[in-house]
Amino acid sequence: MADYFVKLKNLTVGYGGKPLLSDMNVAIRKGEIVTLIGPNGAGKSTILKSISRQLKLLGGSVLVEEKSIHELSYKALSRKMAVVLTERMKPELMTCHDVVATGRYPYTGRLGILTEADERKVEEAMEAVHAGELGERDFQAISDGQRQRVLLARAICQEPEIILLDEPTSFLDIRHKLELLAILRRMAKEKQITVIMSLHEIDLAEKISDRILCVNGEAVSHYGRPEEIFKEEVIRELYGIDNGFFDPCFGSIELPKPEGEPEVFVLSSCGTGIPVFRQLQKEEVPFAAGILYTNDVDYRLARLLASEVIAEEPFQEIREETFAQALTVMKRCKRVINAGVALGVCNRRMGELLEAAGLSGK
Repeated sequence: MADYFVKLKNLTVGYGGKPLLSDMNVAIRKGEIVTLIGPNGAGKSTILKSISRQLKLLGGSVLVEEKSIHELSYKALSRKMAVVLTERMKPELMTCHDVVATGRYPYTGRLGILTEADERKVEEAMEAVHAGELGERDFQAISDGQRQRVLLARAICQEPEIILLDEPTSFLDIRHKLELLAILRRMAKEKQITVIMSLHEIDLAEKISDRILCVNGEAVSHYGRPEEIFKEEVIRELYGIDNGFFDPCFGSIELPKPEGEPEVFVLSSCGTGIPVFRQLQKEEVPFAAGILYTNDVDYRLARLLASEVIAEEPFQEIREETFAQALTVMKRCKRVINAGVALGVCNRRMGELLEAAGLSGK
């Protein structure tokens, strides 16, 4: 028995006989959520279309339970795999219920007549994505976000073992992004449905995925668990980021720090400095921050946005040299902001800094 459910074996994909991505080898277990990330045009959609047989493979094979998908009839494949791609469907005079019902066609006869059991599955699928109230609405007359939910209901109604989704959250607001991803996670873990999708929101990809596949336009550059992939250097290289930062702690992209010598010194701790750091960044005011312990959440952001950070090792009393460095930098600054400092045994010398700032009149 293979230790994978889906396998891309020496896979080469592209358009018009021209390879885009070559020699991909990826193994996916049943019930895993695998997310493709990478810049626009890198080949994420091409991979998904190739797996679903919408594009001809240029080399290698796609195996499901050790059997090539090209050995399956289209009807057998449609029972095994459901696809939700970004192309806009334009069904004429179809209600949302009608669109979802097409997910049952692999199980009906030639006339496509649904049984009572099929109708129940249609209703259950629409309720699963909270689209029950859309049943009688014209599919063309609903919002993009609602269409995305209806198309997911159609995929669920198909009762597949694999769901492929191309940017399923693109047209959704925050609430419905979270709702859709929660549905996918539940399907994967409770029903052991394998989910393969592409996402632009790398913060969401980090939170929902079992494995991440990085596509850079030439090859799969990395494949592994989120904690292996979401590192500053990996994301910087994948997206070619040279005008900002990726912070793996927050899962966020940060704009560049203000240039120049620090004009403001910020004293903070335990997250109190974060809104101040961001405001100074927006105003293009270079600043220094300290004294921050390296395990403080303020330090995580300050190291990206501040011109200078005076730091201390966690759970240690502030050393004389660290205090002296902070005092020197603070004296160079035109202004001091006390964002809020929680004083304790280890960082009691921060009280001295606050006192010095008060005496300076800055």
